[in-house]
Amino acid sequence: MGKLVVLKFGKGSFKEGFPVTFQIGEENTPPSTEIMGELPGNEVLPQSYQRWQGIYRNLDWVGRPVSISTGRTKRSADEECLTAAKIVNQQLNDWLKSPSFLPIREKWLEKLLPNDDLQVLIQTQDNQLQKLPWHLWDMLERYSKVEVALSPVNYDRIIREVKPTSAVKILAILGNSTGIDIEADRKLLTELPNANINFMVEPPRSELTEQLWEENWQILFFAGHSSSQANGETGQIYINQNDSLTISQLKYALKKAVDNGLQLAIFNSCDGLGLAKELIDLQIPYLIVMREIVPDKVAQEFLKYFLKAFVIGKPLYKALREARERLQGLEAKFPCASWLPTIYQHQAEVPLTWQNMIATVPNAVGNNHVFTKRGLINLVISSLLVTSLVSGMRWFGLLQALELPAFDQMMKLRPSEGIDERLLIVTIDDSDVEAQRKKGEELKGVSISDKSLERLLGILQKYKPSVIGLDIYRDFNTNPQHQNLIANLKNNDNLVGICKVSSTKVDPYGVRPPQEIPVERLGFSDFVDDTDNVLRRQLLSMNPEANSHCQASYALSLQLASRYLLQVHNIQTNLTADGKNWQIGNVVFQRLQSHGGGYQSVDANSEQIMLNYRAGNDVAQKLTLRQLFAAAEDNPTAFKKIIENKIVLIGITKSGAEDRWQTPYGRLLQNQMSGVEVQAHMVSQILSSVLDKRPLIGVLSSWSDTAWILGWSIVGGLAGVYCYHPVLSKHLLPKISLALLLSCGILYGVCFYMLIQGTWMAFVPSAIALVGTTSISIVVILKGK
Repeated sequence: MGKLVVLKFGKGSFKEGFPVTFQIGEENTPPSTEIMGELPGNEVLPQSYQRWQGIYRNLDWVGRPVSISTGRTKRSADEECLTAAKIVNQQLNDWLKSPSFLPIREKWLEKLLPNDDLQVLIQTQDNQLQKLPWHLWDMLERYSKVEVALSPVNYDRIIREVKPTSAVKILAILGNSTGIDIEADRKLLTELPNANINFMVEPPRSELTEQLWEENWQILFFAGHSSSQANGETGQIYINQNDSLTISQLKYALKKAVDNGLQLAIFNSCDGLGLAKELIDLQIPYLIVMREIVPDKVAQEFLKYFLKAFVIGKPLYKALREARERLQGLEAKFPCASWLPTIYQHQAEVPLTWQNMIATVPNAVGNNHVFTKRGLINLVISSLLVTSLVSGMRWFGLLQALELPAFDQMMKLRPSEGIDERLLIVTIDDSDVEAQRKKGEELKGVSISDKSLERLLGILQKYKPSVIGLDIYRDFNTNPQHQNLIANLKNNDNLVGICKVSSTKVDPYGVRPPQEIPVERLGFSDFVDDTDNVLRRQLLSMNPEANSHCQASYALSLQLASRYLLQVHNIQTNLTADGKNWQIGNVVFQRLQSHGGGYQSVDANSEQIMLNYRAGNDVAQKLTLRQLFAAAEDNPTAFKKIIENKIVLIGITKSGAEDRWQTPYGRLLQNQMSGVEVQAHMVSQILSSVLDKRPLIGVLSSWSDTAWILGWSIVGGLAGVYCYHPVLSKHLLPKISLALLLSCGILYGVCFYMLIQGTWMAFVPSAIALVGTTSISIVVILKGK
């Protein structure tokens, strides 16, 4: 949103000086800053202006003046005019540097930045003040987005009903054209897009009045001869060869036109400040006039430059500034041409654009140059460039640190799935360890004694579980006194033990398996966590190094799940024909590739998949060791239902255990998950995908991923175009923010839904592409404006 700066001159004179009120505020809002200052008396400045004016009016050119004195005996020289203009310029700036005006200058510099979008209003009733070339104030030179306009002291904003229209309605009056070429003005107007123009060539007064009464005009345009009288208090236009009209003679017709929606009057004719003073009292929101007589060529070039800028969406004051500054190119032949165009407006009016005079948005779309062929090509090119940059960053792993936490957040938001009734977790916590110690049982540095384990396995086997997973390292000999335990470990086919394949600095060859359990009933316990120590992947199988103590090729989770599925459901586990993926029943477990989803350059040598944790507080029913012993004794019938045909996992959860892992559900110590619970999630994932058709988490192919990112990049570009559509471009920053927020929200919702359905979509890269292309499209449009 631009800022409105007002310099309000109080009652005074160039002899006594003027009190000045300085205000700063946002457009359409009350001022947020106000300070008082004073300009001292300066009778020399208006005299210098009058001297320049006299020289200027005597320059030898063909213009659009009327009532300029004739019978001149000499013509002014261009050099004389320029010298007089420099004197006015210097005296104006010296006056504005007066000590009594210094507080206003300081407040201006304190509150306003050089890149601020400014509209400056000179609010005064003094004719001599209005005539001064305020655009020459040195304070304005450092501001590239500023224009000065004149404004009356008293004003009321009138809320008018804007009737739907597909084109801007213009009443173009081509008046007395003696000695000038106003056909050039007609040609420029006829080339306007989305304009409905009624040309009245040298109309009679009655017809002009009738048109102003009967139609809903938005712009009134006059080209021809005009002049100001009574020291600039009144003005008149020459509508044909015989008639001239003062504004007071059109008062009622003009008031009716304003009531019907007239927003802008352009008088591309001479000496228009008198016209402006009368017209502004009729509450016409915006007026453009020439402050002095205007050469015919200057009038034509101004109209061309102004309309070119205005119709592409620039606000009125910016379009006028651009047109005025471009007139400087004519000053070698027409001195001070850039002094002439002036805006006269009411302070309370909203910034006017060509497009916001069109009430129906669809018909205005064609005015936005972004929807031209060239604009669409720019949109596609910028989308491709942003997508290439984002995809390149992603390929080299620069976005992985952002993608993985986003994945975690979506995992946590999933609705609860409840526990998996096919599993039971038996945990050994601190109280279980303490209870064993009180009984004098030997723990051998672990959490369960041979005696308690013997009792536990005996109870479990009695109630016929489908398979038992012993997720406890036993790289030591079993006490010979416990022959039942040794026999249970050796002979029970439904018991699977663990060992560790991967090496560490402490134990470079892994962890040995229980010597009583044969290798075919072993599963490795190795997990693969990410660089941020979060566990998101599941190992299914691998080929151990020859020197590893653990030669198990299959993960504990795969061993337990495949045995359960074979025994209970007669479902086989095999490798696919190409030997790359595991297939259980009809479900193929596609192994993760080095570049897949948010992972880039991941070690994918072993068979690993994404770990689709079961959503909810618990993955399965849990019993502590003591609870299990008590339940088996107290209610054997109920206990049998807890155990029979289930997969039982036995693991350690006591405090201080090393087997704790960070997961998407929490990274703090208290939120870490025990290894046995992670194993339960892994087993549940395999069972649920085969038996319940629960989706595994997959990723798109590289080409599909890139196409997905490109699609959102294009959405971002279109969002930028929409936000800066001239009809909708008020309050640009909030609109962009809202559009980006909505787009990113939709993107997140789609990615979240797809994750639940089993596909990890690129959220972070797509969001970056979305925001990036939006920003580029806005920059391109602004530069084009």
